[in-house]
Amino acid sequence: MATLLHRLGKTAYRRWPFFIAGWLVLLIAVITVAAGFSKPMSDAFTIPGIPSEKAADLQSELFPGSADALDEASVTVVVAAPKGHTLDEPTYTKAVDTLVADLGDLPQMAADAPLANPVEAAKTQTQQILDAAEQSGTPPSEARANAQALSPLSEDGRVGTISFTFDVDSVADVEPATIDALTDVMDQARDAGLTVEANGSGSQTQEMGGGASELIGIAIALVVLLLTFGSFVAAGLPILSAVFGLGVGLTGITALTAFMDVSSSTTILATMIGLAVGIDYTLFILARYRTELHHTDDREEAVGIAVGTAGSAVVFAGLTVLIALSALSVVGIPFLTAMGLAAAATVLIAVLVALTLLPAILGMLKSKAFGGSVRRYQPKRDEDGHILNNGVRWARFVGKRPVALALLVVVGLGALAIPLKDLHLAFPTDSTASTDTTQRKASDLMSDAFGSGSLGPLLAVVDGRDIADDDARGQAFKDVADWAGSQDDVANAQVVATNAVRDEDGNVTTPATGALVRITPSSGPDDTATEDLLKDLRDGQSAIQQQTGTDIGITGQTAIQTDVSERLSDALPIYLAIVIGLAFILLMIVFRSILVPLTATIGFLFSVLATLGATVLIFQEGTFGLMEGQPIVSFMPIFLIGVVFGLAMDYQVFLVSRMREAHVHGMSTREAVVDGFRNSARVVTAAATIMTAVFAAFMLQDDAIAKSMGFALAAAVVFDAFIVRMVLIPALLYLLGEKAWWLPTWLDRILPNVDVEGEKLQRAHLIGRPLEEDMADLDDEESVRV
Repeated sequence: MATLLHRLGKTAYRRWPFFIAGWLVLLIAVITVAAGFSKPMSDAFTIPGIPSEKAADLQSELFPGSADALDEASVTVVVAAPKGHTLDEPTYTKAVDTLVADLGDLPQMAADAPLANPVEAAKTQTQQILDAAEQSGTPPSEARANAQALSPLSEDGRVGTISFTFDVDSVADVEPATIDALTDVMDQARDAGLTVEANGSGSQTQEMGGGASELIGIAIALVVLLLTFGSFVAAGLPILSAVFGLGVGLTGITALTAFMDVSSSTTILATMIGLAVGIDYTLFILARYRTELHHTDDREEAVGIAVGTAGSAVVFAGLTVLIALSALSVVGIPFLTAMGLAAAATVLIAVLVALTLLPAILGMLKSKAFGGSVRRYQPKRDEDGHILNNGVRWARFVGKRPVALALLVVVGLGALAIPLKDLHLAFPTDSTASTDTTQRKASDLMSDAFGSGSLGPLLAVVDGRDIADDDARGQAFKDVADWAGSQDDVANAQVVATNAVRDEDGNVTTPATGALVRITPSSGPDDTATEDLLKDLRDGQSAIQQQTGTDIGITGQTAIQTDVSERLSDALPIYLAIVIGLAFILLMIVFRSILVPLTATIGFLFSVLATLGATVLIFQEGTFGLMEGQPIVSFMPIFLIGVVFGLAMDYQVFLVSRMREAHVHGMSTREAVVDGFRNSARVVTAAATIMTAVFAAFMLQDDAIAKSMGFALAAAVVFDAFIVRMVLIPALLYLLGEKAWWLPTWLDRILPNVDVEGEKLQRAHLIGRPLEEDMADLDDEESVRV
């Protein structure tokens, strides 16, 4: 491995015009494909085979042409009169009529959209339900309760709803201009004295920003790199390489939409990871290149050594991230597979850029690579001539009290993990949006006026095709509604539609074989009580099916999202086993040890559990008032585990590979730990600081997913890089001593020798020279200047 990468680095340095031109051609080609064939991104978080999806398929079979609950670009405009007034007062009736007319003229509105003033719509609907109840013999009190449950007007007459669906194939097709027009119409109604808000999937654009937060992360990274290298040019190289690689990756994701569905969240998550690892990987190789320049005047050879050694660590660090992200595909969740593969592709590009584009740029710059110097590197030395920096001081500090520090880390991270026991997973909804958004305001108005359950009703699809008698079939539909209404936490349940065919006079020509029962919970869509209701309905489903002779499925947006969350939770152990198993094998190959990969995995488990606990504490419980409490997005744990495991192994490889290299060249484990910190602690600290900054900057976005993911990833880097890798791992290595590198002889013969340490590379300064003489070269002012 080291020999191959050594040749690659030297070739890229020497033939830099071809490598730079090749990357530019690739970027142009990807841009061309993206511009010509890309499609809109999707927001459908669905999983084939879950119960609610099967019910939705049954609905489509019984009611051809019915829309998918998650693809439908629905909008509910909530309008309210001032307190103490009602919407049927002449002043507000006129204002609402104007609002309804303006809504009908919105772009992308269906020509036959049934828009009506909620006051008049409520009267008409109530009368229809009462007439139908009289014909069926339903008690008037029950009929009025059913009418109020479906009414677009609150019982006090103050709040009304106007619901419609944009004429588009999916939510992603709603144009920003349409949302702007909707906002303008609502502003005009507000000027007339009404309170007007809107929620629903079609009430906001699906574009996810991030430019400002990315720039903040990059600015912080530039400062850290400037402090690390003391050179403006060198500080800019990792950022330039990472941004270029990110551009190729994101454009490639856009091009990927021509061949598969890609979630709109994919771009922002790939940006977080791609930008962070892109900077880190180039930083690690560039730092090693600067070190090698202290030992040789041959810049081409220095690049070759840097790519051969540090580049080998980058390859294996990148492989662990690729394994973690690509393994998301094995759990069989389409949208998560797309997210994982897209992010993995971005990481792969970051690795390739670090191995080829960076050496090519160094070949182009030659001696100017460390230009724009703001300070000179003048390290202090101990009595033996070794460099004495903060990394050495810290390693020696840990070495004096390894047991105490290891216990402190375990207890501290364990305490942070305690809130994880209350983890509540759900998908973000309008009712959990930021309080300053129109979606949240509309949801709050509806919850107060119509009850929390109105925001997320369940839908029972009833198939009565196996019932021969038409009258018995109609009674079965009613029995199912009565059964659903008898459940705890149900405010109302009623048959809202059948698939009976009628002629122009309203006479039934084809009797109904299917029905839809709307089940309105007393609790909101994000409450655990609603999840319990869904479970109770499904637990009792077989009994009512046997009693009525029907087939029943429960669907609706709330049911679909709950099923997705459950499937994600079930897939987590499988995913964790695959990722840890494959990465453990990879790390055994890198470190030629069993115990070092084991300590790395144990450290990862502590950091990820503490991260999830802290995320629950801040985002779900709303501790410290930093965030308003809301459920954690369902795919957070599984995606976080994948990303954090990859990043954790990055730091493990970067730091411990230098320890392994020192041990291979004759140092004891204790000396190797100190030497690893001497050479890598500064770079790993800089890399972790950059990653933390990049991830934390995404907390500035309005999107709830971006906020929570940004916080969780930033916290994970802090826990893993600064606590686990800098404290727990060296403490454990001190305690293990030479046993840390133990590997059974039979396993040593089986594992391939990839030479990550560059043992096979010929480096004159390491042949027959003591370390003191090697370090003395650094006293030369010319070599220090680089």
